[in-house]
Amino acid sequence: MTRTRPNFSAIFGIVLIGLAISGVAWAADRHVKYYYPQPEQIEIYKARARPFPDATAARRVGFVTAITLERLKRPYPPSTVFFAKGEKAEKLIIVALQDGRLDTIYRVRAYLASLTAVARTTPAFRDTDVSDALTFFDLARMLGFEQITISDGKSFSHQVKFE
Repeated sequence: MTRTRPNFSAIFGIVLIGLAISGVAWAADRHVKYYYPQPEQIEIYKARARPFPDATAARRVGFVTAITLERLKRPYPPSTVFFAKGEKAEKLIIVALQDGRLDTIYRVRAYLASLTAVARTTPAFRDTDVSDALTFFDLARMLGFEQITISDGKSFSHQVKFE
């Protein structure tokens, strides 16, 4: 009876290909399955404003901190949490902290529209003359954010990337 030995080269090659594919997915968005589920749809938004010349990671983190501090002043717990993530804090992540919030594209769009007014009151924009026609997406782009991901923190997420 002849014994066949496993082809370790083939097995090793398959394992390497699998690791490479998973590494590409991981590199593409390492925040998936940590802060939010894989977005079902990725929207491309052509911003109507350019980033500020001083659109730094520190300014983006300051913006997120200002929104967070403002929300913590309220007499009730915050319904969402904001993060500036990425190598240069270029990704804005918003996650709901309660069930039934931000779980449809319509709730997400309404919430993002309401954030336009909130953003204008932060130090990043308070003393800046910005057009009333600009949306939250435009304001985020002015700070140098490259994308926004918003999630219900459970099963729904939507991502917007800026051109």
